[in-house]
Amino acid sequence: MKEVILDTETTGLEVREGHRIVEIGCLEMNNYVVTSKKFHCYLNPERKVSEQAFKVHGYSDEFLSSQKKFKEVVDEFLDFIKDKKLVIHNAGFDLAHLNNELSLIGREKIDKNMVIDTLQIAREKFPGSQISLDALCKRYKIDNSKRKNHTAIIDCELLTKVYINLIDQKEPLLNFQSGEISEINNKKNDIISYSKKIVKPTKEEAELHKLFLKSSLKKNFFN
Repeated sequence: MKEVILDTETTGLEVREGHRIVEIGCLEMNNYVVTSKKFHCYLNPERKVSEQAFKVHGYSDEFLSSQKKFKEVVDEFLDFIKDKKLVIHNAGFDLAHLNNELSLIGREKIDKNMVIDTLQIAREKFPGSQISLDALCKRYKIDNSKRKNHTAIIDCELLTKVYINLIDQKEPLLNFQSGEISEINNKKNDIISYSKKIVKPTKEEAELHKLFLKSSLKKNFFN
């Protein structure tokens, strides 16, 4: 199952105020393992960056004016995400801006049914708690020290780890010699090694299990 972790940075918050995308970051995942494939670009938004947005990501009008326009990268972007679920934190924001960019050049919008919103998952899992990307990194002890500014590709890297934890998967092992993710089990079938979350019994449950073994089995091979 292939998915794309996606994040954007923009000139401001609201599409209806004419704000545009200045950066797109995408990382591909296959069976919850990050592959070597990624899509990343800065964009010329053809308008000024708001003061508030500049404080968030630090991309100046001068820097962005020399970048490609969305219409120049759209085919590469759509090809990268084709037939893959998109995993986005606060998906409503990014999807609104992406679909606005697509509409401006007469292209088909992204179907919201192809999107997994990790903010919604976190809201259901931790009701009443802080569920920003930084808060979830803190909860799962994920190092986010590189996130001095909001940049799309760094946020994608952090979201891959948050997403795996949110859905109770365990991060796969790394093969440090090759720099690639180790595919340990059944390479012929390209099955990635990962583990479900381990739930340990309580002390009371362990004692009840011991009592069951002693009282209910004719031959007890465990003692």
